[in-house]
Amino acid sequence: MNKSLSIVLFILLSMNCGFGQVQTGKASYYADRFEGKPTASGEKYRHNKLTAAHKTLPFGTRVRVTNLANNATVEVVINDRGPYVEDRIIDLSKSAAEKLGFIVQGLAEVKLEVIDPGTGKVSDPARPIGNVSVDEKEFYNLAIDRSRPTGFGVQIGTFQELVNLLRLTDNLKKSYQKKITVQVKVINGVKFYSLIIGQFKNRAKAESMREELRKRYPDAFIVEFKRL
Repeated sequence: MNKSLSIVLFILLSMNCGFGQVQTGKASYYADRFEGKPTASGEKYRHNKLTAAHKTLPFGTRVRVTNLANNATVEVVINDRGPYVEDRIIDLSKSAAEKLGFIVQGLAEVKLEVIDPGTGKVSDPARPIGNVSVDEKEFYNLAIDRSRPTGFGVQIGTFQELVNLLRLTDNLKKSYQKKITVQVKVINGVKFYSLIIGQFKNRAKAESMREELRKRYPDAFIVEFKRL
């Protein structure tokens, strides 16, 4: 089987290169009942530490979080998985939420920026979404171009195995007829490939695409292509 596949690559050799990825959405914070309980990384949750839960970022990743309502910022380290509530993108420790000034409100619209991939001492690679099998006899023709994407896209998942990424990219292009961007990242010395569908001019169109994708890819989230 011979298939034509166009994948647009833009490469980040580190998280401090010329282009980055910004995620925006709602933040919440841990309830007091979680104090002292183990997180997904094995560390115990402590309300006075600047930590957070994210669905896909590797443990040890340092993230700058900005409250879009008051421009307050805080830097946190990812050590847990979640939040598993629709439309929330990060769950912060109580002290981090205090620094952002939304303890009373309970939720805040925030912007996330990865500023340090971490030391690698605690490692939990970003997980792929979906179970994709590959036929050993399949072949793909690739037309690869460097790109400087603009606007907004919807991230489907992050992979280490290129074979899974190729198969899913082919399926997405056929199903949705949208541009597919693959962002290559180096985190803790390991390469990861984030699969992003669409280059939408505004966030509203990206939101519509995410809603269309939600049933098949519940962890999909909106990213903004931003020049640093």
